[in-house]
Amino acid sequence: MTVKSDIEIAREAKMKPIMEIGRGLGIPEKDLIPYGHTKAKVTLSYIDTLAKKKDGKLILVTAINPTPAGEGKTTTTVGLGDGLNRIGRKAMIALREPSLGPCFGMKGGAAGGGFAQIVPMEDINLHFTGDFHAITSAHNLLSAMIDNHIYWGNEQGIDTRRVAWRRVMDMNDRALRQIVCSLGGVANGFPRETGFDITVASEIMAILCLSTSIADLERRMGQIVIAAKRDKGQVLAKDIKAPGAMTVLLKDALMPNLVQTLENNPAFVHGGPFANIAHGCNSVMATRTALKLADYVVTEAGFGADLGAEKFFDIKCRKAGLTPAATVIVATVRALKMHGGVVKDELKKENVEALRKGLANLGRHIENVKKFGVPIAVAVNHFVTDTDAEIDAIKAYCKEHGVEAFKCTHWAEGGKGAEALARHVAEIADKGGAQFKPIYNDELPLWDKVRTIAREIYRADDIVADKSVRDQLKAYEAQGYGKFPICMAKTQYSFSTDPNLKGAPTNHVVPIREVRLSAGAEFIVVICGDIMTMPGLPKVPSAEVIGLDDKGQIAGLF
Repeated sequence: MTVKSDIEIAREAKMKPIMEIGRGLGIPEKDLIPYGHTKAKVTLSYIDTLAKKKDGKLILVTAINPTPAGEGKTTTTVGLGDGLNRIGRKAMIALREPSLGPCFGMKGGAAGGGFAQIVPMEDINLHFTGDFHAITSAHNLLSAMIDNHIYWGNEQGIDTRRVAWRRVMDMNDRALRQIVCSLGGVANGFPRETGFDITVASEIMAILCLSTSIADLERRMGQIVIAAKRDKGQVLAKDIKAPGAMTVLLKDALMPNLVQTLENNPAFVHGGPFANIAHGCNSVMATRTALKLADYVVTEAGFGADLGAEKFFDIKCRKAGLTPAATVIVATVRALKMHGGVVKDELKKENVEALRKGLANLGRHIENVKKFGVPIAVAVNHFVTDTDAEIDAIKAYCKEHGVEAFKCTHWAEGGKGAEALARHVAEIADKGGAQFKPIYNDELPLWDKVRTIAREIYRADDIVADKSVRDQLKAYEAQGYGKFPICMAKTQYSFSTDPNLKGAPTNHVVPIREVRLSAGAEFIVVICGDIMTMPGLPKVPSAEVIGLDDKGQIAGLF
């Protein structure tokens, strides 16, 4: 039997006009700004009218630590949303927008898979509604204004050795990690060392995703620390009068994007901060709006629960006042066997012993999520090579940990394959048993916040850093940033900072290489191990197989 690719399935979708999707949510046509026939933005003025409506229940989908075997977190998010609608619940999903870097690098697409996708898949994976381009432009406008300010007399006294604001682009390009700019003589300014990050690691991306209004967006951008003076005083973006023009570039990007699933259920796809670098969640605007429009909102946080869920709880929920009602942890038999030591070529063979060993990774995530006081279900994203003995082993293990696990076949069957999971998730969400709390409080010193995450979530013995890093954290506290939450930047492949350390490692130490202040996003980025804020392309990037076929259609995008 020939299995259709994701793009072939998506291309055969019978999409409804986006105005009809909006009408089903009660959104007037005048408050939808269409981008073609199948995607639209929801106006901020309409969103303001929803303020007094009761919120639905928020369900987070997270996962075990990712492996090359695949987990299917987005696929499960879509399948669960479709499953909830199939059992008669009014549900929406809220997802991040894919980045071009990973699409042309390793992933080849990030809109779900099989019969659990959001569409139009090609648009969502490529330029979509232009949000990422707007964020890139706003970020680099500030970069240009900084160098221009220095060129025309440097009124703010910026120390050119201490310009903190780098440039960004939405592509993996290792050659741009460290550069020297303004070469070529007096007319081009003053040479200095700088670099590029990927757009999804931009503080502007984080700001857009945490902002609650245009005014809040502009306020946050004004708070961005762009450089230090020679006396170590700070220079902010508002000091060089940049936030107004930046806000103009972002006024449309702040509006959530409405699309649909293959089963014509509504979905917001908005914002896309990286989860191993930034906070890894879709926008607060989209999540809050969805909660006003639906009884259940299924959202996801990037990578494994050690990164995505922790940041969702400790940053997004803390800052936006959100209270999640339930959490779904996604696992696959294949990935668990990899965590148990099986190499990729051997994954098709039944190996219950290795699976049981790898279950330690899932168990660690279950224990961690429980610390936040949120009820849990486990979704076993099914592959055709899974055996009954392997599925039964996962279910038995989860039962020992006090949670229910469900075999989910949404990849092959759409929402129908996630109905059992949907019924259970709705049940635990409706019980109202969540007693959500972040894992640390605002008043804790920054060093202790980092140590709390490392010990409680990563199960490290301790954290280590050079004196310069510890002094920088103390300086942030002295400057009034001590109450900010921590955004950990580390490898997604392990609880440790070693990507090759699978399963549930203990007795390791988390080395902190660098800390960065995101004063506009209102968190501190802690960079651990060898993590890069500008990824590189793999040896064989997906871009090599993406192109147009003889009919002019996109091929190779999964």
